[in-house]
Amino acid sequence: MSPQPAPPAPPELEPFPEDWTRALAVVAHPDDLEYGAASAIARWTDEGREVRYLLVTRGEAGIDALAPEEAGPVREAEERAGAALVGVDVVEFLDHTDGIVEYGLDLRRDLAAAIRRHRPELLVTINHHDSWGPGSPPNMADHRNVGHALIDATRDAGNRWVFADQVAGGLAPWAGARRLAVSGSPSATHAVDVGDTLERGIASLRAHRAYLEGLPEGTLGTDPARFLREAATATGSRFGGHPAVAFELLPL
Repeated sequence: MSPQPAPPAPPELEPFPEDWTRALAVVAHPDDLEYGAASAIARWTDEGREVRYLLVTRGEAGIDALAPEEAGPVREAEERAGAALVGVDVVEFLDHTDGIVEYGLDLRRDLAAAIRRHRPELLVTINHHDSWGPGSPPNMADHRNVGHALIDATRDAGNRWVFADQVAGGLAPWAGARRLAVSGSPSATHAVDVGDTLERGIASLRAHRAYLEGLPEGTLGTDPARFLREAATATGSRFGGHPAVAFELLPL
């Protein structure tokens, strides 16, 4: 029997576009951005770009040993601390219920209002696909529902006749978000060199101390330095050997 050919190497990643100045990062939970994207965000803020965070929940269901009413304030504080370490000082929360975020008009409405309010040129989120790649476990519903709602809310935000009460209340339509950058996607297309900012990304994840301490032993990502360095090295193998964070870049 002849040997089977080796699978093709994944394609090289393209440099991330730099023709933007304002970004809004929208995710379901505190810690979502810190598992990779934060290192890239640190580079962007160092370059003078403005990045703001919008959290759909407060992550109140994320620590088994803490009741939601206790965990929510803890996780909010950790998110604000982690954001500050990468140059982000605007962090907002929508107060949807952690663990049972539903795709629907309520979520689209809230996200469209945020897009109209912040007027980003770039939107950032984490993987909203069904899984994290071949052989990986299914992605959770909160991630999927937030990502799909964000894509639809981007179009909603630009149409003055959708959620028209917002426009009547002073939120002008905004159709200036031209791209969605998806961190952790199994279909990555672009990358950001984080050689100078990876340590701040690690510190940003470490700021989620209560959350990390509450994870079961052996859970992927409980060692922030190891997890993020290995991920940046693996991505860098497709990006000229530089430590990097990968994104799937979708036109909007």
